[in-house]
Amino acid sequence: MEEYSRLLNEQVFAINTVWVALCAALIFFMEAGFALLEAGFVRTKNTMSIIAKVFIDITFGGIAFFVIGFGVAYGASNGWFAFDLGISDDDLGLGLTVSNKLFWFIQLGFAVAAISIVSGAVAERMKLWAYAFFVFIFCAIMYPMVANWVWNPNGWLALRGFNDFAGSAAVHAMGGFSALAAALVLGPRIAKYNEDGSSNTIPGHNLPLAAVGAFILWFGWFGFNPGSSLGAVGNWELIGDVVVNTFLASAAGGIATMLYTYFSYGKIDITMVINGILAGLVSITAGCNVVSPIAALIIGFIAGIVVDLAVLFFDRLKVDDPVGAIAVHGINGLFGTVAVGFFALDGGLFYGGGSALLVTQIIGVVSIAVFSFCLTYLIMRILKMTIGIRVSIHEEKVGIDAISFGIKSYTSNE
Repeated sequence: MEEYSRLLNEQVFAINTVWVALCAALIFFMEAGFALLEAGFVRTKNTMSIIAKVFIDITFGGIAFFVIGFGVAYGASNGWFAFDLGISDDDLGLGLTVSNKLFWFIQLGFAVAAISIVSGAVAERMKLWAYAFFVFIFCAIMYPMVANWVWNPNGWLALRGFNDFAGSAAVHAMGGFSALAAALVLGPRIAKYNEDGSSNTIPGHNLPLAAVGAFILWFGWFGFNPGSSLGAVGNWELIGDVVVNTFLASAAGGIATMLYTYFSYGKIDITMVINGILAGLVSITAGCNVVSPIAALIIGFIAGIVVDLAVLFFDRLKVDDPVGAIAVHGINGLFGTVAVGFFALDGGLFYGGGSALLVTQIIGVVSIAVFSFCLTYLIMRILKMTIGIRVSIHEEKVGIDAISFGIKSYTSNE
C-alpha cells in the first residue's frame, strides 16, 4: 500500500509538472504578443525601442523577481510582505504538487506581464535606462507585494476571501494604474494635443503586426488563466470552466466593441476591436473560476464597451497612452475584479450572497490601484528629478531607434 501511494503521488507530480510547465511556457510566450502589439501601435521610427522595452521587462524583471521578488511574494508573510530571498525549498503553504522552482517560473510570467503593460503606455518617449531601473523596482518590490496580499496564504486580502484567480487586480489593475502614473509624469508625445485641448491621432505604423500580437496574447491567455489551477489532476472541471469563460468573455468583448464603434462612428474600428477582445480577457481573469458562462458573456460584453469609453475619457484628460494599456488593463482589471462580487455563483450579490464578497473585491482592487499608482508616481518623479525619464526633443522627433540604437526597423537592400 505504501509503495502504491508513493507511485500514485509521483504520477500526480509528473502530470501536474507537465501541465504547469506547458502553461508557464504559454504565459512566457505572451511577451511576444506584447512586443508585436505595441510595435504595431507605434510609429516606424520607434519600433525597435518598444521591442527593447519588452526585452528589458523579461531580463531585468526576471532577475529582480528571482533575487528579491519571489521571496517578497511567497516567503513567510506578515500579511503585507515577506523578507525571503531567492527560491525557497520550504513548503509555501499553497498545497503545490509541482516544485517551487517551476512555480517561480509561472509566477515570473505574471510579473513580467504586469510590467509589460507599463511599457506600452510610456512608448515613444521614455529613456531606456530609466525604464530598466523602474522595471527592476517593479518586479523586485511592487508587484511581489501585491502578489503577497492576494496569493500568499497569509496575505491580508487572501485572508479576507478576496477572489482574483489569475490576476485581474494583481496583474492587470496593478500594471494599468502604474501605467497611468507613469504616463502622467512623462507627459504626452510631441504634437499629440493642441493648445485648444483637442487631440491629434498618431496612428500606429503596422496594424496587421498589432493584430498578430493580439492573437498571440489571446492564445497565451489559455495558459494564463487555466494555468492558475497549478495542477491538472483533480481540476478538470475547474480547468474546463476557466477555458470556456475565458473564451466567451473575450469574444463578447470583441463583439461589443464592433457594435459600439459601428453605431458611434459608422465604421468598425479594428484597433478598438483588438482592445475590446483584450478587455474581455482582462475582465474575466479574476472570476473565471467562479462565474457561469452566461455571466462571462455579460462581463466580457460590458468590458468591450468600457474600454471604448475609457480610451475617450483618458484622451480628454490628455493622458497619452499609445496602445490603450490604461483602459484595457487598468480600468477593466478594476471592473472585472468588482464584477466577481456581483456574478460569483457562491457569494455573488446577484446569486443571493449579500454584499460581503462585493465589499471585499472593491477594497482589494482599490487598494491595489491606489498602491500601484502612488508608488509609481513617486518613483517616476524621483527619476525625473535625478537621471531623467524622457528622451530629448531631438530624439523624440528623429526617433529613438536611430539615436539610441543606430538602426532602422525596416531597411531596403535595393
